[in-house]
Amino acid sequence: MTEPMKNPPIAEQRPHSYSRHGYTVSDPYHWLKDQSYPQVDDEDVLDYLKAENRWFEQNMADQKGLTEELFEEMKARIKEDESSVPQKDGDWIYWTAFDEGAQYKKWYRRAVAGGADFLILDENMLAKGKDYFRLGALTISKDGKLMAYSSDTNGSERYTVKFRCLDDVTDLADEVCGASGKWGDVSIEGTIGNIVFSADGTNLLYGLVNDNWRVDQIFMHKLGTEQSDDILIYKEPELGFSAGIGLTHSEQYIAIATGDNETSEVRLVPTDNPTAEPILVSPRKKGREYSVEERDGTLYILTNDDHVNFRLATASLDKPGEWTTLLAGSDAFYLTDMTPFKNFFVTEGRENGLDQLEIRSYDTPLTAERIAFPEASYNAGLDDNPEYDVTKLRLSYESMVTPDTVYDYHLADKKLETLKVQEIPSGYDASEYATERVLIKARDGVMVPVSLVYKKGTRLDGSAPLHLYAYGAYGYAVPPGFSTSRLSLVDRGFIYGIAHIRGGDDLGRDWYLQGKLMQRTNTFNDFVDVAKGLIAKDYTSKGRITASGGSAGGELMGAIVNTDPELWGAVVAHVPFVDVLNTMQDESLPLTPGEWPEWGNPITDKEAFEYIQSYSPYDQVSAQDYPPLLITGGLNDPRVTYWEPAKWTAKLRATKTDDNMLLMKINMGAGHGGKSGRWNRVQETAEEFAFILWQMAMAETQE
Repeated sequence: MTEPMKNPPIAEQRPHSYSRHGYTVSDPYHWLKDQSYPQVDDEDVLDYLKAENRWFEQNMADQKGLTEELFEEMKARIKEDESSVPQKDGDWIYWTAFDEGAQYKKWYRRAVAGGADFLILDENMLAKGKDYFRLGALTISKDGKLMAYSSDTNGSERYTVKFRCLDDVTDLADEVCGASGKWGDVSIEGTIGNIVFSADGTNLLYGLVNDNWRVDQIFMHKLGTEQSDDILIYKEPELGFSAGIGLTHSEQYIAIATGDNETSEVRLVPTDNPTAEPILVSPRKKGREYSVEERDGTLYILTNDDHVNFRLATASLDKPGEWTTLLAGSDAFYLTDMTPFKNFFVTEGRENGLDQLEIRSYDTPLTAERIAFPEASYNAGLDDNPEYDVTKLRLSYESMVTPDTVYDYHLADKKLETLKVQEIPSGYDASEYATERVLIKARDGVMVPVSLVYKKGTRLDGSAPLHLYAYGAYGYAVPPGFSTSRLSLVDRGFIYGIAHIRGGDDLGRDWYLQGKLMQRTNTFNDFVDVAKGLIAKDYTSKGRITASGGSAGGELMGAIVNTDPELWGAVVAHVPFVDVLNTMQDESLPLTPGEWPEWGNPITDKEAFEYIQSYSPYDQVSAQDYPPLLITGGLNDPRVTYWEPAKWTAKLRATKTDDNMLLMKINMGAGHGGKSGRWNRVQETAEEFAFILWQMAMAETQE
């Protein structure tokens, strides 16, 4: 039996420093970055991570009962044999389903003409015997005979593509769906992103990941040949750009899109001739983003070239760079997507922060039929609509109190047909809960929206605990959606809030721009000001707010515990991007060059160096009291490398002046998304909530 640890692990401090722009920066925990990364085999590094995991397990041992109680609650709200709503695509109807107790999905289809249901892919079988499994892309050839799918088995996000013949539902070995001819190696290694069949199903296009986890090459694999014989379709020359592929909705063209966080460029190749010379729609221009769809030889281009909230333009295939405005950009309406169907097109966007779907005719595009939804705050959008010629649209809808709902919108009579409402086996009554959208004034006068949900009867006199969540980066808007796990806090008296802070694009593209580069600290200030504003409105009180965020949201957590530690009763930071200054100076890391447009380049820009250093959570750790902290990471994470949470934890232990709990858990066989499998993910949420409830109870006891 392992002896209990009497004290938390203390990482050794080893002298290391660097100089830039006249500054010398000391980094005594630099050694926690294994120099052989992505191979992590330094025994000192592994010993420290394992010791932190032991400390986590030892301190959470007394919370096992609460963790299990939470897990069983959360599991009871999930329909074990859940299945998706079947959807027609050509001659087949497709759906997915879970077996009772299963961690992973099964994929099925049946012929539209009738007949038996066929199991075409069982993720559980693919995951058998593996600590980690995640399905990446899955695509089926146009004739329905061949499937390609990709999977990751260690969390490194380097996927392997395999093929399956759907005539007899077996992985291909030597023959092509019964045809003669040897296949050789039927796996394609080192991919990420979409995979696309050519029109005749004899070729597959994919993106290859380089050593820096960046797709800089698009290849075409001819079925039946070796990967080494694959044909290079496109090579990206710019260091910070990454490429990806996708089908236009008409399936006439494959779009090869390349870009970074602020600039994009698109090429088109015909699906029936992928090796044809790609059509460059328009050469890249720094700061200009655009995406492309196609219908009957006309291109539809969504772009921010003359309005921050994007416009929709058209062009001909003959002159793809000559754009004519179809829908002008709007200060009030943020245009986020456009999907062309045969006889109409759909635009999606947000107005006053709320999702809107509009149906438009090609003949009268300025006239829009807006689909009405029943609640004042919600999350809605197009769901799975694989076919081009349709008379109804598949939609998804949810709110903070309304479970995930799938609709068909019938175009002829303009009515929503409810196909499925998320079932909660243990029971759920929406009338027992209330939701609000509150505006809080930030320190610079900007009004920041917050979505709240709580159980009716919760006292709004400042006595309730409140959990606040946000992300705040890359223009990602956290939707005011439904969560069954969240109920385990709400049913225990918590108010749950989502802060729609700058850095996301909740209120339009400019909302995002106000939280990036040299305005990054608006994001952190907004979150703190929302917390203070909710206190002022008597939703909660100082020290009774818990907070969580992951990745860039984990950076947010690191910033707010540095600046305003007294506000928080407990904070959870998942895979936190906290070593910002060092990461943005390390060109060898997978994402760094492509991230400079988001954060700034401290290598070449002194002002960016100074600004990042002023908020980088790792660099700003100081000798002060910190709230209880739970920090997570993944050893194989290529996005936020494991040493970021490890270095931050080590520095906090050595610097903070309190005795509050500080725990770190590193998943030794997983990546950015934590453990795989639906029950494993629920288990990790249960651990997080157990930590929060434990620490809040501790605070109440101390009071």
